[in-house]
Amino acid sequence: MAVKKAHVMVVTPHPDDAEFGVAGTVARWVKEGKDVIYVVCTDGEKGTDDINLKPAQLARIREQEQLAAARLLGVREVIFLHHEDQGLEDTPDFRKEIVRLIRIYRPDIMVTADPYRRYVWHRDHRITGQVTLDAVFPYARDLFAYPDFLEEGLQPHRVKEVWLWASLDAINHRSDVTDTFDIKLAALRCHESQVGNNRFPRLENWLRQRAKSMAEGENFELAEAFHRVELTW
Repeated sequence: MAVKKAHVMVVTPHPDDAEFGVAGTVARWVKEGKDVIYVVCTDGEKGTDDINLKPAQLARIREQEQLAAARLLGVREVIFLHHEDQGLEDTPDFRKEIVRLIRIYRPDIMVTADPYRRYVWHRDHRITGQVTLDAVFPYARDLFAYPDFLEEGLQPHRVKEVWLWASLDAINHRSDVTDTFDIKLAALRCHESQVGNNRFPRLENWLRQRAKSMAEGENFELAEAFHRVELTW
């Protein structure tokens, strides 16, 4: 199987999560010439309070919204795994899916939701983060973790960094998004099914204030914050 090298792989539980968590940084990476790939784990078909909107219809809408947001940000490719919203589990099959993608795209940086955010946290976020971390280490790295991958030509790969968004009590890295914050907002606006119905102005104000607070003590105005792990192996 051919390698499709990318600098960054973002593994997101639902359409729109990556835009909330890392879109400003993604836009900056793209401007710097880095190739960014999205992996969307679920279809997000339960993300509505509209009784007249059927899950299958919402899934189609949200896929198109995610593609529009990715195009705006300059994301090279979006991979949809089509798992059930609110149905993710830490299974060998799910982990193997992520390992396969890591070995195909061979990213330097993996980005996902922090699975260790305490107390109230969406289960899909927790599972996505944990499975991604396990996929990075040791499964993507170890030669004989999946012998069948070797038969396909998928060699082990060592990721250099993992960035976790929503690490509220474990932040150790702040990414300057001052020049790309408006692109982040525009990408979020693409998710009309989630932020429409006049909800966006209040959301925009909250996001801007949050970005300002994340940049406190830095020499820039707006930030996205992460727990960043550098893997020295």
